[in-house]
Amino acid sequence: MRPKKSPLQAMALYSAILAQLVGSVLIGAFTGMWIDDQSGTAPLFLVICLFAGIATGVWAMLQTVRKFESGDR
Repeated sequence: MRPKKSPLQAMALYSAILAQLVGSVLIGAFTGMWIDDQSGTAPLFLVICLFAGIATGVWAMLQTVRKFESGDR
């Protein structure tokens, strides 16, 4: 049986997930807009980098949840 997690640990997990998802999506969007501005390809790199940011955020979220569930620090 797993030891019970405190509410503060759950809040820390939610905060980390939110920061990872929002941060990676924003970085992807701004990077895509910058590349599009430099190369003149309207929404192409915005869409590509946005999907890459979403994928990176989901991957980081899964890693964080696995680490939280295993009890590692």
